[in-house]
Amino acid sequence: MQFQLNISGHHYNAIKEHLFPGDGLEAVAVALCGRYSSNDLHKLLVHDLVLIPHDECQRSVDLISWPTERLLPFLQKVSSSNFAILKIHSHPGGYNQFSSVDDKSDAALFSSVYGWTDSDAPHASAVMLPDGEIFGRIFNPDLSFSKLSKVVVAGDVIKIWNFEKQTSSSAEVNKRSIQAFGEGTFNLLNNMKVAVIGCSGTGSPVIEQLTRLGVGKLVLVDPDKIELKNLNRILNSKRKHAEEDEHKVHVLKNAISDFDLGTEVTSYPVNLYEDVTVLRDLASSDILVGCVDSVDGRDLVNLLSTYYIVPYFDLGIKLEADGNGGISKIVGTVHYLQPGLSSLKSRGMYDLEDLKAAGLLRKYPEQFAHFVKNSYIKNISVNRPAVISVNMMIASYAVNEMLNRLHPYKSDDPGNFARTTIDITEGCFIHTHEDQLNTDSYLATKVGLGDRKLFLDSMDIQA
Repeated sequence: MQFQLNISGHHYNAIKEHLFPGDGLEAVAVALCGRYSSNDLHKLLVHDLVLIPHDECQRSVDLISWPTERLLPFLQKVSSSNFAILKIHSHPGGYNQFSSVDDKSDAALFSSVYGWTDSDAPHASAVMLPDGEIFGRIFNPDLSFSKLSKVVVAGDVIKIWNFEKQTSSSAEVNKRSIQAFGEGTFNLLNNMKVAVIGCSGTGSPVIEQLTRLGVGKLVLVDPDKIELKNLNRILNSKRKHAEEDEHKVHVLKNAISDFDLGTEVTSYPVNLYEDVTVLRDLASSDILVGCVDSVDGRDLVNLLSTYYIVPYFDLGIKLEADGNGGISKIVGTVHYLQPGLSSLKSRGMYDLEDLKAAGLLRKYPEQFAHFVKNSYIKNISVNRPAVISVNMMIASYAVNEMLNRLHPYKSDDPGNFARTTIDITEGCFIHTHEDQLNTDSYLATKVGLGDRKLFLDSMDIQA
């Protein structure tokens, strides 16, 4: 069993500012965490914070004692729901281990926490160092503990600390990538699990790049099969695949296997709304890449990203033909979504009426035209023109943006690229900072909720 901690960038920044106020003394905060639990992985997902006021604590450079009364609201939620407690304090001197004092303090705290619940599910203690690195451990009811294997921060910069790294045998193959981004970034990619939802025009070149960059695990999701009309833009697709009615994800998985570069692939030829098992596999990923056209599909991935604190890149292309054999508009957009901040909906990509229409198209495709005709819903575009040169340009930009979030190399702050619109017809790039976008106040309350009795609190998802 591996144990992991995921934190949104918003919560991470608040914790760091509180734990290091500039006086060189220890400080402490406590988080209420949701959970992701499977047979081989247990994640704690920071949902809410209590920053213990400095003036209520006895603080020194290597010791802190603090009152626990402020934990009562969290403990009440732990006793009635499937939440976890995370204690996190600072080591301003940079000591990168738990001290004997920490051992005694944690034992006392978690003995009390387990007194509030009948559940055997673990809780956690963590330490933040001056450079922002976090390490930690999981506590069990008998107060035995296991170290966190990974900590992920889904912020402007995607921070990932692996404490059980696996070495790669493909360093020679990726020699040029290592020269460009460094061995540390290559090892990071090699230990990552990235999910790509939508494996057609933009998805297939994203998958190709991630494979050749050395990403360790890929999860591919797309319900569709290869058709003749797809062959002009799906990498590694052949006429025989269309003639033999093969699924896109299986064709791409086989191609990656033939590459023999070390990437493990799991493929799901399903619609996300029809399989909770697939959604749960996506929730265990380190990064989500959405390459879907449907409004409801994008909304679902955004929701999953929020509940399970997984950074999300969304790709979209709008290509308008003028009806006379020409093109009037070509625009591509790459969104980077951080849990708890703006969403695709709050960015104006769609509204509730769009979601309603997309849901009816998914559930009742044969009756959809009737609904539109009788003005029950607004019409939505289903089939759009697609050109491989445009798709590959947007896919490449998205992958480079992902790399910039993992290993910042642009001269500007990564926060300046929350949304990038590439207007090919006008020949310009338009970048939007996260601060210029509206926060989704509804989704902000769902950050880190994790596993629920009703998955994502949604009636639309089939068990």
